[in-house]
Amino acid sequence: MATETETTKLTTLWRPTGPEELELVRRSGWREWPPRLPEQPIFYPVLNEEYAIKIARDWNVPHSGVGYVTRFQVESDFLARYPVRQAGGRDILELWIPAEELGEFNSNIVGLIEVVHEFRPPAGG
Repeated sequence: MATETETTKLTTLWRPTGPEELELVRRSGWREWPPRLPEQPIFYPVLNEEYAIKIARDWNVPHSGVGYVTRFQVESDFLARYPVRQAGGRDILELWIPAEELGEFNSNIVGLIEVVHEFRPPAGG
């Protein structure tokens, strides 16, 4: 008979991020996202790697000098409360997690947050 842990369904999410936020994730032991700043009422993880790459490369690099794409897994049952938002084209999908719910979101992350891509300005550019 399978235990609950073995049958828990997980959803893989990605998050494009800059160096400051990534440092706070590192300080958490790669286990949670930092609290939002007052001007950040929503936490936006995305549902596909390509979209995360585009944001990290095209937005984070010009604004922060480096952009990272992270990958992590969250319990699917928990995520069911958040509708998938289409933020443009049909593959531009994200979840909107209210800042006040980020602690509960973090407690539903399974495993570690990992960096899967790093982008920097082109050499000589």
